[in-house]
Amino acid sequence: MASTTQPHTPFLENAKNKINTLFPGIIVSVLVAMTAKFLSEHYATPAMLLALLLGIAVGFLGQEGKAVPGIAFTARTLLRLGVAFLGVRVSMTLMMGLGWELIALVVFGVVATIGFGMSIARFLGHKWRFAFLTAGSVAICGASAAMAISAILPKDERSEERLIFTVLGVTVLSTIAMIAYPILVQYLDMNDVAGGVFLGGTIHDVAQVVGAGFSISEQTGDTATLVKLIRVAMLAPIVLVASIMIRTFAEADPDGGRPPLLPSFVVGFLVLATFSSFGLIPAAVTELMSQASRWLLLTAIAAVGMKTNLKQVLSVGGAAIALIVVETLFIAGVILTGITFLT
Repeated sequence: MASTTQPHTPFLENAKNKINTLFPGIIVSVLVAMTAKFLSEHYATPAMLLALLLGIAVGFLGQEGKAVPGIAFTARTLLRLGVAFLGVRVSMTLMMGLGWELIALVVFGVVATIGFGMSIARFLGHKWRFAFLTAGSVAICGASAAMAISAILPKDERSEERLIFTVLGVTVLSTIAMIAYPILVQYLDMNDVAGGVFLGGTIHDVAQVVGAGFSISEQTGDTATLVKLIRVAMLAPIVLVASIMIRTFAEADPDGGRPPLLPSFVVGFLVLATFSSFGLIPAAVTELMSQASRWLLLTAIAAVGMKTNLKQVLSVGGAAIALIVVETLFIAGVILTGITFLT
């Protein structure tokens, strides 16, 4: 009697082996992210910062053992998926309500900050990779932008250290700004719209923008959130232009060549942003994907922390700190000056 048991196909066998290999590292990263989220909700501390620090604390898991492949997968692939899902937050229709002058001011602030950071970095002893990483993170959307930009930069032995430092820097500065900038807005007697433009145009991370804006008024919070989404929408074109320039001028990555002309996660971001702008994504799906994006990025930054040598990160020196602080002050100055002339 012939056996009815069907042999496993090579595809299914390979998929099973892949899952078994990656699962320990992915689940460890998820557990660190969940712990960070729990602590964030109970101690009013940015979840990204906690995930990074907790990941560093259990960094031995990313150095050797069964979790290593899954941690590397989470830090790379899940990170890119999280960035792609950010596109559902973008709605061009809502943004247009701010008016072309304010939109132009925010876009100019992003581009000018990146140009400024690239220009002054060499005077502080840093090369273009670190300059673009920090300036792009400050200009666009903090830790999320840092991870997206890092994904397209040619890799070297210090890539992870630069990313960790930048995430730490923009998160700490964003938290300080969330406390200090609303005080400045009230001191300068800005109206709700001007205050929202300033907060949304200068604070690095989305969560801190929301916290700062709604601490003043509902209208300030709504305006700040919309302005911040303009900066988030700049992520795709900035990454695209950078990819083209890296392919054309920069040295190739010895591990993987130059980045693709249009990275897949940027394509995903643009597609979702387009669908969202035309109202083609149901509200429930938008909320689900937005939450998924937050969790994917939180899990990815935990994995990045586990891959990092803290001693090497702390060796970046005062010039690196000065660079990211000066970039932060620069974008604040640009937006504040623009608001003075436009309102």
